[in-house]
Amino acid sequence: SGVAPGVSIRREDPEGWMAGGDRLLTVREVAEAMRVSNMTIYRLIRAGKLPAVRVGRNYRIRAADVDAYLARSAC
Repeated sequence: SGVAPGVSIRREDPEGWMAGGDRLLTVREVAEAMRVSNMTIYRLIRAGKLPAVRVGRNYRIRAADVDAYLARSAC
């Protein structure tokens, strides 16, 4: 998956950008954390493997959903 075992992409939230207690990440942030391309993240979203919400024309992904995806794919 590109992320070391036991590493979470959750971050501090100094700006208060929390949604239901979880930070919303951009496709780019998720791609960088997972060390894959943006297109890979879009493919995961379209395939239904990574939940995301549309904000205008962009997607946002909950950090908890990324952690859950990584946990599922690491098995």
